Amino acid sequence: MDNNHKPTEQAKPEILSKEFYMRAILFRGFLKNAASCFRPRVLPLHLAAIALTWLCVTSGFDWSFYVAAQRSGVNAFFFPALPFGALLPIMVPLGIYFYGQWRRIGGIVRIAGAIGQSALIGLLLSGLYKAFTGRMHPKFFDGNALVDISHNFRFGFWRGGVFWGWPSSHTTISFAVAFALISLFPKNRTVHVLALLYAFYIGIGVATVGIHWFSEFIAGAIFGSLVGLAVGRSYRAYAEERG
Repeated sequence: MDNNHKPTEQAKPEILSKEFYMRAILFRGFLKNAASCFRPRVLPLHLAAIALTWLCVTSGFDWSFYVAAQRSGVNAFFFPALPFGALLPIMVPLGIYFYGQWRRIGGIVRIAGAIGQSALIGLLLSGLYKAFTGRMHPKFFDGNALVDISHNFRFGFWRGGVFWGWPSSHTTISFAVAFALISLFPKNRTVHVLALLYAFYIGIGVATVGIHWFSEFIAGAIFGSLVGLAVGRSYRAYAEERG
């Protein structure tokens, strides 16, 4: 037997330092990533969201989609989009974070940070637009609605609050989370498909149920994609730095 032969050492889990504490990993590069959603080269996408909204409103498509959806009877299928869209962006990253801490795996903790940060920036971005547009929300579960209120915006500051309005926060957050995951796993088609199915189910769901207009889904999808790509690329670059 060769006495110089040494047994192969088993790979050890990454030792987590203070940088992987929840606050540190959630807010890593936060201001830079948020600001990148408004950098000059992506502003045309903001304008596209505005233009598509204008088209949906002035053409009557927002109102037509709302009326058709309320009378179609598909609300029950899409209703879970409301609680799922509100709870999953909170519960999923928390679950992933605590699992990563338990197993002492930094890569898993980073995934939780990316999901959490993309959801938070998506919430803030949609809330910022809502604070200035003040769009009146549709009357959900009202199949007998007769008056078209899809044109009603209350431009100013905080005239309509930030709970309802343009764009859809549910959609913005779901697409932010989806595109963050797509950016983190650029070669994993399964992740891509599942992430997009989740995002579209939430986005189309809130428009079909009637808590948002269809154009608010479109705008939220655009804004959320911007957020997710910015956050996902940032966290992927950080992971590559650590090796």
